[in-house]
Amino acid sequence: MNLFYALLLYFQKRGYYVCQRIADRLGIRAKIVRTTFMYLTFVTLGFGFALYLFLAFWMRIKDILYTKRSSVFDL
Repeated sequence: MNLFYALLLYFQKRGYYVCQRIADRLGIRAKIVRTTFMYLTFVTLGFGFALYLFLAFWMRIKDILYTKRSSVFDL
């Protein structure tokens, strides 16, 4: 049971970050974005979850490509 809670905590820390970044970009609360994704997932039978995974992937790629370097020697 302890492994289950550790796994749950891991996904909560990493998974809610996508909603937080979307909410910060739109200027709304993250709770609204999370509930929207949940309702979208239930109504469209999984499309909301697929959209959530796509956005998480896209944000990760964007972070990798657009990292700011402090000096020219960081290349």
